[in-house]
Amino acid sequence: MNHRDRPGRTVALTDFAAGASGIRVICLGLSALDQVWRVDRLLSGGSEKIRSFDYSTIGGGMAANAAVTAARLGAATSFWGRGGDDAAGHEMRTALAREGVDIRNFKLFAGGRSSVSGIIVDKTGERQIVNFRGSFPLQADWLPLHEARGTSAVLADPRWMEGAVALFERARALGVPTILDADVADAEIFELLLPLTDHAVFSEPALTSFMGSANDDALAKLKRFRGQVAAVTRGRAGVSWYEGGHLNRRAAYAVDAVDTTGAGDVFHGAYAVAVGGGLGTADAVSFASAAAALKCKRASGRDGIPNFDDCLVFMRTHP
Repeated sequence: MNHRDRPGRTVALTDFAAGASGIRVICLGLSALDQVWRVDRLLSGGSEKIRSFDYSTIGGGMAANAAVTAARLGAATSFWGRGGDDAAGHEMRTALAREGVDIRNFKLFAGGRSSVSGIIVDKTGERQIVNFRGSFPLQADWLPLHEARGTSAVLADPRWMEGAVALFERARALGVPTILDADVADAEIFELLLPLTDHAVFSEPALTSFMGSANDDALAKLKRFRGQVAAVTRGRAGVSWYEGGHLNRRAAYAVDAVDTTGAGDVFHGAYAVAVGGGLGTADAVSFASAAAALKCKRASGRDGIPNFDDCLVFMRTHP
């Protein structure tokens, strides 16, 4: 039995560097088809028209991008989610399968409508997003929850609460680490998911929406949910997290950002691989930060996701 077969055991980064082979990750939640326009400047508000100098269509969505990240990093990865039995749904399934992601439990519903996003990205890499979250059944009774056994880590976003609760409950019973991509959602969703979450990683807007602030005091108050780690990603300001009653910080890697689209999703996917591989939180945060930084150096959300060796080389050359 190797280190990845023993949940809860922390391994050294040097051992993790042997590769992600043997790590199994399930990512559950949103898959969206992203339509991306590149512009000189973002919309400033009000009625206006701006010109785009480039356009592309690519798969997106928090959990789906996290799944692609985990697969690029070498983990055996499954995506569990919902889409419509429409052109967008089939395009997303094909794109995930092309990345080596197991899509058997990415279900396309007849009469459903897939999630689609419109994204504009300026020359500094900053972006604005409008998303239609899709229309499909809420029930999660079709999920093969027995497949969580033997998984190294499971990740969910808050876009499919019923599925996330079902998966996290089963993972908790099996001793599999649960990781929540805590993006902006209704407070009721977090009240249900956080008690089942081992690693809650918030964005600043999500933490502000849920707790009234994104400062360290607000982060500390999440201890009432009894999770192992409560973290917030702060973009260029790095990552803060509470663990064992102590506040920790990791500075962001300094890079010239080309496109920040999907950086948070990449962070979560890489973090799930790191946790599944047995890394301690500080090393997991460093590894995930490196993956997100490399993504920001490259155009496009999904096309810019790095591989395992890219991340390790970057970490060695960017302390």
